[in-house]
Amino acid sequence: MYLVRLIYASRARKGFGPSDVEQILEVARKTNAQKGITGMLCFNGYNFLQSLEGSRTAVNELYRHILEDKRHFDTTLLEYREIIARDFDNWHMGYLGLTKENQALLLRFSNNLEFDPFKMSGATAHAMLCELSATL
Repeated sequence: MYLVRLIYASRARKGFGPSDVEQILEVARKTNAQKGITGMLCFNGYNFLQSLEGSRTAVNELYRHILEDKRHFDTTLLEYREIIARDFDNWHMGYLGLTKENQALLLRFSNNLEFDPFKMSGATAHAMLCELSATL
């Protein structure tokens, strides 16, 4: 079985807070480990950017579940492709919140300091997640 990578963006619903992020990470790390899924999540308090890696079946099942999650909306697929190797194999779900400390890195991948993954290509989103993961 080969590997795929899926990258998507979404927006948090009003009232979404830090405890919601912690709950998502706790569940993701447990269930992703069981399903052989790895990935990286980036969140700035409003916009999500996430990469999922694993078998086609497992990644697609998880993405269908994400599409039904009422905690966010405007879920948009940025990239889906077969891959040779995982880039986030160290995490069943790595996480990095975007802060003032990592704004310079954000500027490297966009035309301003506003994090809007909906304005990124899949390749740009992937490159930014890889760079951010190196800071963890």
